[in-house]
Amino acid sequence: MTGPARQPAGFLLQLWNGTRYSFQGLRAAWRHEQAFRLEIGVLLVIVPAALWLGKDGVARALLIGSWILVLVVELLNSAIEAAVDRLGPERHELAGRAKDLGSAAVFVALLLAAAIWGLVLYER
Repeated sequence: MTGPARQPAGFLLQLWNGTRYSFQGLRAAWRHEQAFRLEIGVLLVIVPAALWLGKDGVARALLIGSWILVLVVELLNSAIEAAVDRLGPERHELAGRAKDLGSAAVFVALLLAAAIWGLVLYER
């Protein structure tokens, strides 16, 4: 039977598999990416600080969310680096550019987080 009765089970399987793959990715980042581990350590400090320093829910969400964005960009940068490294060990201008652009994205996310923290705390 391929009707609507089987669709929820298929959706649940997709949801389960997607969640499992996501956790595998987080585990790989933790094992192989020192910057990711450092940023998680910072997150453990930032969350309580944001809850204490934020005047309201919006300020707290901005403070925490800005650092979560750093983690997201770090994960994407790590994925780019892994894919480029998979292509081979030889140096190539485009491979270097891809890695530099990923690194620049992390830097911009860090600047954004710093700006948000500065502005929210200035208002305090």
